[in-house]
Amino acid sequence: MLQGSVVKKNIRPISDLRNYSQVLQEVTNEQPVFLTENGKGKYAVIDITDYDKLKASLEIVERLKEAETNGGIDIEAAKEGFRL
Repeated sequence: MLQGSVVKKNIRPISDLRNYSQVLQEVTNEQPVFLTENGKGKYAVIDITDYDKLKASLEIVERLKEAETNGGIDIEAAKEGFRL
């Protein structure tokens, strides 16, 4: 998502899954559908590309935390490790 942009969250009750094809059509790149249960957020339905980006981002954060804990990392090793 672009920084500073206004994005309307697509929030739907979980009961809308009765017509799951309509809900899935609303899932687009960088625009998940959030499902609520009893009025509280419960699930997020996201595009697989966004899921892959999220997973890769979390892996990078974990590697950075590990490097920080271990007193640093060689910059060349870091460059090789982050080429996705």
